[in-house]
Amino acid sequence: MKITLKDGSVKEYAKPMSVYDIAKDISEGLARNAHAGKVDGEPVDLRTVVDHDAEVEIVSFDDPEGRHAFWHTSSHILAQAVLRLYPDAKLAIGPAIKDGFYYDIEFAEPLLEENLDQIEKEMKKIVKEKLEISRFEKPREEAIAYFKEKNQPYKVELIEDLPEGEPISFYQQGEFIDLCAGPHLMNVKPVKALKLTSIAGAYWRGDEHKQMLTRIYGTSYPKKAELDEHLARIEEAKKRDHRRLGKEMRLFTLMDEGPGFPFFLPNGMIIKNGLMQYWQELHDREGYQMIETPIMLNRSLWEKSGHWDHYKDNMYTTKIDDEDFAIKPMNCPGSLLVYNSEPHSYRDLPLRLAEVGLVHRHEKSGQMHGLTRVRAFHQDDAHIFMTPDQVKDEIEGVIRLIDEVYKNFGFVYHVELSTRPEDSMGTDEEWNMAIEALEDAMKEIDMPYVVNEGDGAFYGPKLDFHLEDSLGRTWQCATIQLDFQLPQRFEAEYVGQDGEKHRPIMIHRVVYGSIERFMAILIEHFGGKFPAWLAPEQVRILPITDRHLAYAQEIEKVLKEHGIRVHIDDRNEKTGWKVRQAQVERIPYMLVIGDREMEDKTVALRLRDKEKTKVLDLAEFADKLGEEIHSRQMSSAFLDLFE
Repeated sequence: MKITLKDGSVKEYAKPMSVYDIAKDISEGLARNAHAGKVDGEPVDLRTVVDHDAEVEIVSFDDPEGRHAFWHTSSHILAQAVLRLYPDAKLAIGPAIKDGFYYDIEFAEPLLEENLDQIEKEMKKIVKEKLEISRFEKPREEAIAYFKEKNQPYKVELIEDLPEGEPISFYQQGEFIDLCAGPHLMNVKPVKALKLTSIAGAYWRGDEHKQMLTRIYGTSYPKKAELDEHLARIEEAKKRDHRRLGKEMRLFTLMDEGPGFPFFLPNGMIIKNGLMQYWQELHDREGYQMIETPIMLNRSLWEKSGHWDHYKDNMYTTKIDDEDFAIKPMNCPGSLLVYNSEPHSYRDLPLRLAEVGLVHRHEKSGQMHGLTRVRAFHQDDAHIFMTPDQVKDEIEGVIRLIDEVYKNFGFVYHVELSTRPEDSMGTDEEWNMAIEALEDAMKEIDMPYVVNEGDGAFYGPKLDFHLEDSLGRTWQCATIQLDFQLPQRFEAEYVGQDGEKHRPIMIHRVVYGSIERFMAILIEHFGGKFPAWLAPEQVRILPITDRHLAYAQEIEKVLKEHGIRVHIDDRNEKTGWKVRQAQVERIPYMLVIGDREMEDKTVALRLRDKEKTKVLDLAEFADKLGEEIHSRQMSSAFLDLFE
């Protein structure tokens, strides 16, 4: 058989070989570092036997599939440790997740955070036992009988829900046996550094009417240094948590009277308005026309759009005059009504309609998280109506706009092409045309992307932009969705050059995504230390004594004339204390005013992250800062003075 490796080279074998043996044949070092494999693109165990011509890739912890196998094995080590310490515990599921793993478990008595140390110690003992891991299968009835005997009802339920004839695989390490599809490591030895990080409640199968389980989270790495680095990132993320900073900086609040419905405070509105002013300028430049559509529309609209059938569980509904209405979860049906409100010619197209609309979606209480997952938020939507020959140019134009915004904020990003989901509308031909159009646009501008199978919207495929913040975390924000379905459902038309009526093609797109979520990302990305153009307070004037107050007020007047947000700290406190307070509040610029500054009509400038001060002419400072704010620079215009 012929085995094609990742680099394109081909190896031939006279008999079937396991993925591990193939790795060993390539090099002993490769086999030592291997965690799993891929056969014809599918993740598999190293113990998987290949008996046909195939493409084979060996993956390590550096690869997503390798980390998945590593963390999946770690979750089994966790479950094994729990059963050793709590023999009556009932195991549910224990998957690998981003940055680690968890296991959902039912305990006879509540598990406390302080119990994690004991479980973690037992896990480390298991690793030192160097247990080999084996895989085997059982017939359905035998598998059910096994877990009934072990008093593991959640495993029984999982098996009973598997389709008839589905292979039922198990993994064993020492005395521990678990139901699992894999893949897993060959043994537990590589899990040299591990840490249980937290516990939380989790309903069985996410159903609030079912048993509440204890979810134990953890992470693990091949080396202690890698684990330490990861834990340091977690600690830094806690410091930057937008919920904490939002409260400290008085940006927003969430109240019991409206769970999931954020309240924006004056400082938060300054940031929000700054983002929207920037957004508006870009969209004016790109030829978008602003519209506003109602927050609530009747059932017939949502039936026509398909939302009533495909999205009703996420919608808030009510009755008006005995007629069903729904609060909009999306802006697109309203945009189609605007398009249809007057006739259109091909000369009108492309027509770019933009709306920053307030939408509402019903999120379960356990899913909400600060501003990143809320029940009411603003989407910076736009809907572009176009002819078929305009599709590629319009997609490229949106990609360039998104690229400009993200680069201006200093974000790197990657793009995923999400294809047709199971619950969708339209024909295969329409979906294939839409996917091909998105692919062609990406290739035309030479932008790399990965395919995310089955994750498109129910009405069309999409390009999702995943940005990376300063801590290396990724967030899905911008999206471009190509839609042949809604224009058909709404019978949208334009008159072509041939004088006949035609159906326009529609692009749905957002740049920020949810304004609220984008703000949360920015808060954490900057750690609250916003660039001056977004900072709620841009300058803090610190007069040393009361006799310097009059000059401080002169400075305030000059800066306000330059459109700069400024505040005088005239509290009867020492200057050092005032400086520390301004740093805690993350004010970009502090101006210390004493006798010399008052006499020379200068300012002593201090940056929030610098210890020294630099004396500048007041007019020079005002002009330079005004230009920094006007041009929306992401870094200080005065940094070179402090180098």
